[in-house]
Amino acid sequence: MPARYHPILVTLHWLIALLLLMALIAGTLVLDDVPNSAPGKTDALRIHAIMGVSIGVLMLIRLALRLTTRHPAPATSGIALADRLAPLAHWALYALVLGMVGSGIAMAVQSGLGDALFGDGTLPETFDTLFVRGVHGLLATLLILTIALHILAALYHVSVRRDGLLRRMWFGAR
Repeated sequence: MPARYHPILVTLHWLIALLLLMALIAGTLVLDDVPNSAPGKTDALRIHAIMGVSIGVLMLIRLALRLTTRHPAPATSGIALADRLAPLAHWALYALVLGMVGSGIAMAVQSGLGDALFGDGTLPETFDTLFVRGVHGLLATLLILTIALHILAALYHVSVRRDGLLRRMWFGAR
């Protein structure tokens, strides 16, 4: 078994992490509070949508590579329950990210957002009446919580276990 993940998986992990951070910040802290009539909202949504679709494509590529490449043995935390839940948390990250992308695309289709973003620039008055808007928001919250758990687990490995776990998701000899 290799000691590290494939370098393409490592690259995709950190690229997706950066794009997710930017998209979640833009969506939850910026776009959510700006009325659709505000100048610049169309441009901001266009960037958000392009990032979202890019994240989805990269995540599907990462998932395909994850399923077809050799990878390190499962890490242990020294806590039996945590070791059983860790694989579920990792698969939840895939599901939540892909769910976010899917709900974003569904919202764009239902609201005519695609025409606004890549056509005349006229946004609908609001997205709040769409059921899928609530789903997108709920998935964002769940994704943020799951990412926070992922980061806390990594910090536990770094500061408490001191087991070098993060080396697995970095570049170097496999």
